[in-house]
Order: sequence, then structure tokens, then C-alpha cells
Amino acid sequence: MDILELIKVIIIGIVEGITEWLPISSTGHMLLIDEFLQLNMSEEFKEMFFVVIQLGAILAVVIMFWDKMFPFGFRENPIIKKDIFFIWFKVLVACIPSGIIGLLFDDFLEAYLGTPIVIAAMLILYGVLFIVIEAWNKRRKPKTNTLAEISYQTAFMIGMFQVLSLIPGTSRSGATIIGALIIGVSRVAAAEFSFFLAVPTMFGASAFKLLKFGFDFTSSELLTLGFGMVIAFMVSVFAIKFLMGYIKKHDFRVFGWYRIILGIIVLLYFVLVR
Repeated sequence: MDILELIKVIIIGIVEGITEWLPISSTGHMLLIDEFLQLNMSEEFKEMFFVVIQLGAILAVVIMFWDKMFPFGFRENPIIKKDIFFIWFKVLVACIPSGIIGLLFDDFLEAYLGTPIVIAAMLILYGVLFIVIEAWNKRRKPKTNTLAEISYQTAFMIGMFQVLSLIPGTSRSGATIIGALIIGVSRVAAAEFSFFLAVPTMFGASAFKLLKFGFDFTSSELLTLGFGMVIAFMVSVFAIKFLMGYIKKHDFRVFGWYRIILGIIVLLYFVLVR
């Protein structure tokens, strides 16, 4: 791997680490990255790389939320944290809709919806939704304030919203957070549940892409994948800390405006310039 390709991988890892957790669509940003900083790799590898690099980001949230995510304790005597097990059961329920739809329609979604126009439209649409829903939420009090208060019914409903994230440009975290806010979940609980959901969802998506690509990597491909994941991990730590600190004092409208602006830029570029 030459120095130019190394710089490209660093930039991609930085973008992934930021956009995976902020509700601004990692897909939309990867589209722009691929347009201007194309990796000198096969299309098959890039398709897999843009998904599997997310494992670095996932590892960051697992480590940062270890006490909330790991259901076993070993201080004096081994203990089982039943409340954490119950949260994971709810997460599994929430994963069912997108898991089924993703397996059935993955090729269709990539072939027909992974276009710049669709991505730009989703960036703008969900940007508007964030602004409208946050304005509506000003007159409401959350019915669910913590992870423990999320019911199985609420988890499944959030999972239904996660299905929307299969459309490129939507944002997995964006779809789940919007769904949670509509249902009446607080911003902090919505973000934390989105983090939990990301773990099995992204592990599943990455495993699917790896199996589809195969495990016959060249040394350059393996280095690209590993290095990208490390960068995504390091940047994710800062992105997660920023998001959790930000939403304790602010709402999500700024991300809505950002999505709208980015969507317009993507739309104008691919319609008028390219």
C-alpha cells in the first residue's frame, strides 16, 4: 500500500468513525468519499470494505459501554446482571424486522436504491423529519426515560423503524432515534438503545458481506481493512463521547439541518456536475 492509498484509508476511517454514530448517514458520506477518493481496489472489495470497516466503530461502543452491555460481573463472586440480559433480549426483538428484510432484499436494495439521487433524497427527508419531530417534541414529555424502561413492544417498534435504514442515505442511528422519539423515548435512552442495536446489526451485516466476498484477501486488501477499522475505532470513541454530551443539553435539529445541506450538495453535484 503506497502513501496515497494509506491517506485515503485514514480519511475513510475518520469519516466512518464520525458518521456511524451521528445520525447523518455514513452511506451518504461514503458515497462522496468514493466519488472523490476512490480506493485502488476492486468494486467487490470496496462494497465489502465500506460495511466491514464498521466493526471498528462497533468495538468502540462495546468497550465504552462495557458495564452496560456485558451481563456478567466478576468482582468478588461471579454474578449475572439480569437487567442487562433483558435489554439484550429486547435488542434481539428489535433486530428481527431488519434482519429478515435485509436478508431477503439486500441485492435489490443495492441494485436499485443505492443511487446518489436516492441517497440525497433520504438525507434531505430525514433531515426535515428531525427538525419537525424535535419541534413537536418540545410540547411532549418522554414516556420512556431509561433503557430499562423500554418495553418489548417499544423495542419491536424501534426495530420497525430500523428497517427504513436499509434504504441508503437514511442512517441506521437516524432511523432508530427518530422512531424512538416518535414513540416517546428520551433522547439519551434513544441514543443508547441505538448503540445496543448497532452491535448485532453491524456484526450481522459485516458477516454477511464477508461471506459474500470470501476470505481470500491479498496482503494489500487485508492491510486496508485492518487499518481502516483501527482508525474508525479511535475516531468513534470521540464521536460517541461528543454525541452523548451534546444530546444531554441540545436536541437533534442541528443534525437535521446538516443532512439537508449535505443532501442538496449531493443532489446538485450528481445532477448538474457529474
